[in-house]
Amino acid sequence: MKKEEKITKVIQLLKKKYGEHNYRDRGNPIDALVETILSQNTTDKNSSRAFANLKKIYPSWESVLKADARSIKKTIRSGGLPGIKARRIKHVLGEIKRRRGRLTLDFLRETPVRDATAFLRSIKGIGPKTAAVLLIFRFNKLVMPLDTHNLRVAKRLGIVPQKMSSEKAHELMNQLVPGKEKKSLHINFIIHGRTICTARNPKHEICVLKNLCDYYRIYYPPKR
Repeated sequence: MKKEEKITKVIQLLKKKYGEHNYRDRGNPIDALVETILSQNTTDKNSSRAFANLKKIYPSWESVLKADARSIKKTIRSGGLPGIKARRIKHVLGEIKRRRGRLTLDFLRETPVRDATAFLRSIKGIGPKTAAVLLIFRFNKLVMPLDTHNLRVAKRLGIVPQKMSSEKAHELMNQLVPGKEKKSLHINFIIHGRTICTARNPKHEICVLKNLCDYYRIYYPPKR
């Protein structure tokens, strides 16, 4: 089965199971960017706590930019890797202000997705997932992020090669998935990865994708 055909069937099955999603967050893009940085390598609960602490201590992103990295580190400790993330946040905010003259990303709303992605990815500390999350949920751009769950499900299905890097996987999935389907598939992959296609002990018996899944076919072949 060709990958395009498999993706079409996967999209249909997951929509039937979990629904179609058109969620769009209209808040401050800088908020979304920092939230996504804080979410790296930790749980949603921990990153949300770290973000809430940051907003409570610092009245604006300008004040975060001016703050000492050690102070930021203490504030976001609950989010994990606080030293790395504190330096990353300061660097990203500094680059945006240096390039744009002020701390805003509103200009990305009218920027073509390719150029918007290139701008974000050119800033050290913003990877393909962070850029895509910001663009799809804040600016409604037709781009698909791949988080841990997305990548695991895509690789088990055989859509993404097992040894392919995250960056290459982003490129491949964005080429294969139709633009209007990217948001729903991204969210449905997350739901499916958290509830069914878990890292350990995936629930094959109730998986709506098992007949399309390379992982299931290889490790759980039909009994003869």
